[in-house]
Amino acid sequence: MTYNLIRYGVKDESIAENRTMVEKVFQALDETKPQSVRYLVLELENGEFVHLVSQDGDGLTGLTAFKAFSADHAGRRSTPLTRSPVKIVGNYRMLASTEEILPA
Repeated sequence: MTYNLIRYGVKDESIAENRTMVEKVFQALDETKPQSVRYLVLELENGEFVHLVSQDGDGLTGLTAFKAFSADHAGRRSTPLTRSPVKIVGNYRMLASTEEILPA
C-alpha cells in the first residue's frame, strides 16, 4: 500500500467549514466501509490540516462527501496544497497494521 501526505493551510474564516466537511467524509467512510482506504486527518493549531491517505481505486475520492470537500477547496486554503509520497517507518497502534490482510 502506498501513502501520501497532504498538507495545506486554511483561512481562519474557513477552518470550521473545512473541519465539518472532513467530518462528513469520515461519516461517509463509516457508512460505506471501503476496505481499500486508509485515511487520517489532523488539524494543527495554526490552521493547517494534514492528511495521510492510501487508497486503491476510488474508494475515497469517489465519495459524494469527498467530492463536496474538494469542490471549493482552493477557496478555503491559505497556503498551497503540498502532496508527498511517504513510507511508514514506524507505527505503534496509531494506524492499522500495514501487514494485516484486508477482507475483500
